[in-house]
Amino acid sequence: MSRFTGKAGLIGIAIGVIVLAGQISAGQDMAKRGHTQRPAGDVDDARMLAASNEPENWLLNGGTFGGERYSLLDQINTVNVGRLQPAWYFEYDTTRGQEAEPIVVDGVMYVSTSWSKVYALDAATGRQLWFYDPEVAGADGAKACCDVVNRGVAVYEGKVFVGALDGRLIALDARTGKVVWSTMTIDPESMQTITGAPRVVRGKVIIGNAGADFGVRGHVSAYDAATGKLAWRFYLVPGDPEKGPDGAASDEIMEKLVRPTWAGDYASYGGGGTAWQTIMYDPDFNRIYIGTGNGSPWNPKYRTAGKGDNLFLCSVVALDADTGKYIWHYQENPQEAWDYNSTQPMILAELDIEGRRRKVLMHAPKNGFFYVIDRQTGRLISAAPTVPTTWASRIDIATGRPVEPANARYTEGPFLAKPGTAGSHNWHAMAFSPKTGLAYLPVAENQSLLQTNPDFRPVPMGPFNHGVISRHGAGASYLLAWDPVKQREAWRVPYRGGGVLATAGGLLFQGRGTVIGEFVALRADDGRQLWSWPTPNGIQAAAVTYMVGGVQYVAISTGAGAGAMTGGAEARMRQPGRMAAFRIGGKATLPREPDPAPPANPAPGPFAQEVVDRGAAVYRNYCYRCHGPDAISSNVIPDLRRSAYLPDKEAWRAVVWDGALESSGMIGWSRYLESEQIEELRAYVSWEATRLKNGQAPGARQTGSRRSSQAVVQEQ
Repeated sequence: MSRFTGKAGLIGIAIGVIVLAGQISAGQDMAKRGHTQRPAGDVDDARMLAASNEPENWLLNGGTFGGERYSLLDQINTVNVGRLQPAWYFEYDTTRGQEAEPIVVDGVMYVSTSWSKVYALDAATGRQLWFYDPEVAGADGAKACCDVVNRGVAVYEGKVFVGALDGRLIALDARTGKVVWSTMTIDPESMQTITGAPRVVRGKVIIGNAGADFGVRGHVSAYDAATGKLAWRFYLVPGDPEKGPDGAASDEIMEKLVRPTWAGDYASYGGGGTAWQTIMYDPDFNRIYIGTGNGSPWNPKYRTAGKGDNLFLCSVVALDADTGKYIWHYQENPQEAWDYNSTQPMILAELDIEGRRRKVLMHAPKNGFFYVIDRQTGRLISAAPTVPTTWASRIDIATGRPVEPANARYTEGPFLAKPGTAGSHNWHAMAFSPKTGLAYLPVAENQSLLQTNPDFRPVPMGPFNHGVISRHGAGASYLLAWDPVKQREAWRVPYRGGGVLATAGGLLFQGRGTVIGEFVALRADDGRQLWSWPTPNGIQAAAVTYMVGGVQYVAISTGAGAGAMTGGAEARMRQPGRMAAFRIGGKATLPREPDPAPPANPAPGPFAQEVVDRGAAVYRNYCYRCHGPDAISSNVIPDLRRSAYLPDKEAWRAVVWDGALESSGMIGWSRYLESEQIEELRAYVSWEATRLKNGQAPGARQTGSRRSSQAVVQEQ
């Protein structure tokens, strides 16, 4: 497959500058405002610092360094939003999950898709200007816990930066899409991946890693934006003490503060703490803030002999942007035990609190609390639960530590944790409106019954490397408007949705749906829905808004992935992800929703029940994280009960054992399974397919207490 498709159109202007055809309309618009036309991707530090002064663009992830996802554009507002219609749509070449927030610079939209591909589109028409495919190997897809997603690119000084799933950080020419440089940021033989968007700060590109559920060690690294040379690296959990210092920016604080908070054989497990999503820059203090992930394994009994706080798991860590030197940290979950990542989006703002103007960091991680932290000192200002919580009754403001009940870490038997391991607020973007003073975030009430797995041992490529036996249940989901000063709810709108955008037009925009979906606009002051538009894809990503030629657009990447599986969504035929843009009086028509997926396709002959039971255990240990609980899938990743390969023993073996579909991400499992387990697995999937065909309720055979009753929505 060629790495590049499509050529950017070229046009000569009087001064002899050659530019992308997609920038013509943007250039005309800028000329009307007294500006000259810019080269492609002409974004520097000064322009990013003043991003709010040019709301016609969306220059960086989150809109500004504050990450408010708030736009000053108000051409689309509460009065006329009912006239919002599709302006254009663009189909990607992949059917997997779409989570990226696009960047819009001078009339050109840059967006990443699943498999770490990148498009440059004319932001006014959707016409493709260039396309880049990093050609990530299908086998690397199996390393991702939660689909082969990518959450966005960064644009800086004529380059577009993308973190590839296989660990490469790649700089592309913003005009052509050709590779300028590429550097490997991880050990390619490890289970590390990249799914997050890079952050560019003062000539450096900063990126983290993912893979804590597979026993890796978290770190964040800075690379020279011009050359790709490593500038500094900061490790977030300690490594093997026998190997000595890492030669990294974290060495001093690691020995002085971090390592003493760990115990046991943590190095052999990796430790976790991956920085797989949120990296923020604070120009007021020239710091970056890193949100860190869960422990590896989850159960501190195995990870750290049940001792110590385990820094910097589930923390916000502040580092000097130039050197990577440690400044401060705030740990939201000492000795984390519940997969309560703190990698969720942050918002940097100024709030009036008790008569003082405070520079704060707002954070709503998975654990169910909303935190307001002093950005200068790292001290907690306030915290309150946004959903019911059982793991902690409150956060002690004086110490910053949670007040936990007995057995919260399931050391004395099962513990019902609220929220569950799926978390109350996951990776989805939240927004903050200075106009209303409210933060807006999608939340979910859920629970997990957790207990120590006495038979724990890590399983290569398996999802249960947690040391925990768990059962899960879901409750209400809603869009929550939260007052961060009063630390209380302002309003809520019931519905499971994705990321949020707020605008000066008094509006909130949010996508919804798991397989098919809708795009909605609500009043920012009270949550009343004013507009909606059906979309053929479900939506997880956050929208952005921009202006070209004096016209405001709202655009969103559509396409739900394996990470959004619920077990209850109707399975549909696979469809490509799409970028959809809307404007007042748009004339485009979106494609129709996909047809239902094929019917169940069980194997013709019966299987002995003991074979089915053994196959259920194989499925639970190796297949569940991609193909869904109880073999139920929305078919973004194929629903195996409907597979054309299922009735044919040899065809099934060619795929599952030999890896005939590895290029699509389905590796062969001969390295991890015994030969006879392939047929046992087919027996179980066929058993579930027969139940589907007969209209029976799905559900894996009860083969011990390790059965998981529904999907745990992971993220990385």
